[in-house]
Amino acid sequence: MAAAVVAATGALTATFVSSGGKGTADAATELNQFVPIQQVQPNVRNPAPGAQASTGVFTVDCGTNGNGKFSPDNPVAQPGIKNGAEHLHDFIGNLAITTNSSDADLDASGTTCKNGDKSSYFWPVVRIDKTVRSGADTARALAATTPMVTCPGVRDRLPAVPARARAAVDSRLASLDRAVAAANKRMATSKGRIDARLNASVLADLRTQRAQLIKGISDQIAAAGGGRTSGMVSLVECDTNYDGMHAGMRHSTADVKAALAASAQIQCPTVRDKLPGVPAPAVDEVNRNLAELDRQLSEANERLVTTRGQGGNNFVDNAILGPLKAKRTALLDRIGIAISRNAARPQGLEALAGCTVTGQAQNGQGNQGGQNNQNGGAAAPSAPAALPDPQGPNLELPNNTGGIVRPASVLIEYRGNATSKVVPMPKFLRALTGDAKPISRGPANARATWTCSGFTDRLADKYPICPDGSQVQRVQDFPGCWDGKNIDSTNHRDHLSFADADTGACKQGFVAIPQLRITISYDIPRDVQVKGQFALDSFPEEDHNPFSDHNDFINVNSAQTMQKISTCINKGKTCR
Repeated sequence: MAAAVVAATGALTATFVSSGGKGTADAATELNQFVPIQQVQPNVRNPAPGAQASTGVFTVDCGTNGNGKFSPDNPVAQPGIKNGAEHLHDFIGNLAITTNSSDADLDASGTTCKNGDKSSYFWPVVRIDKTVRSGADTARALAATTPMVTCPGVRDRLPAVPARARAAVDSRLASLDRAVAAANKRMATSKGRIDARLNASVLADLRTQRAQLIKGISDQIAAAGGGRTSGMVSLVECDTNYDGMHAGMRHSTADVKAALAASAQIQCPTVRDKLPGVPAPAVDEVNRNLAELDRQLSEANERLVTTRGQGGNNFVDNAILGPLKAKRTALLDRIGIAISRNAARPQGLEALAGCTVTGQAQNGQGNQGGQNNQNGGAAAPSAPAALPDPQGPNLELPNNTGGIVRPASVLIEYRGNATSKVVPMPKFLRALTGDAKPISRGPANARATWTCSGFTDRLADKYPICPDGSQVQRVQDFPGCWDGKNIDSTNHRDHLSFADADTGACKQGFVAIPQLRITISYDIPRDVQVKGQFALDSFPEEDHNPFSDHNDFINVNSAQTMQKISTCINKGKTCR
């Protein structure tokens, strides 16, 4: 495992000692990421249920990503950032979700879940890679890399900004840009290495600044008659990035050809950041049209998933992109007219109507590339280059190569609490478990998830080697306690917490909610396990660290369904 080492000076740095999933070269280091499951001592604790315990289980069947909805986006941890995960996720449930989806878009989506649950569940894929690639490539790529920060865009997520708030909002947006530039200057002092303590300090300071500035933007819009903005707290948190490492990493084949197996996405020019201050009488109308633009794009992205393989080479152009452009043209015209009734009509909006298919080829569409959206501005200071889109039939990214292992089964369970009844989750609750970056951010939020069927009394932080006839499994528990108020928080974690491991009780101020557990099972040949030839997709600096396993969730269950789930759990029943 790529291990974090505390130096004598007290500075936390990272040294790569292995890189899993790359064959048997340097087996003395690579194979230490793998452990026979029998060697892992039982370590799963289940607190004894008390008199008020909720002991039921509600199971949801959302399939195993049979639609092939793969994406390197993370709409929970990195909203608005294209390819922000730098590794591929399996998505089940919500069909429309992209990194830019609004709550309304999610609510209007179709789903793979049999009970109509429109929630989105997604996790990094597992690959089998039998090619031999030295872990030294990763170390060399790191040595040439200057780390930076990546932040969700703010300008392109704002509602219509009333004219009398425009100057104040622009001033705060400029301050967001300066804060990112200052953070990148601090990050540059750790060029060629990973300093988790510096990263944590930079991100904490930046989080504080962005929280204040983004709240100020929201307040200014509301005070000027624009109404309260929603979802802005999700844009506060930034992340470290080692994107430069991609340049020093290679795909597993010299010539990766496009294929229809890829998950395409429709990319449209942003509109919100192109608008001037909007006259007060036009704000509501402009916002309605902006929301409709979002909905149309979400609907088109869902059609890409559900119609893949249909028609000929021009199907996407004729059946999706063409109609979408016509609808956008009409909406952009309405926005211009609404503004022109009380101010000068904005010029050039019609040029924002056309969209393209980005990502891998889809029904004859080519790879259009894409930008990695940075900070709060339209042009990020010292922004890294655009990240690569997944390529080829295996949707490969630099250092995340090899064939994707499709889950044999995915078990989604909502479970109870050992000390109390549960209350329904709020709709659009964001949740994550584990940490995709235990090396570069520190391991505090990382969780052991790996085991084998028949051995779920133990979880390992290494890849398991299972006995014959036993499946490789990932068991991912989400926090089961909620602050009772918020659907997200500035770091995407503080609004939720795990129950006490010994008692099962929620901490003071938090209430028990249905606790989500996702168990993903794989049929991986035992010789592949023994040779260390399977691994998790990861950020480049994590180098397939099995301790970087994670899972994300957005609750889009209806209030009626979530009440049904809670009632089942509180009555101690087993339901579907």
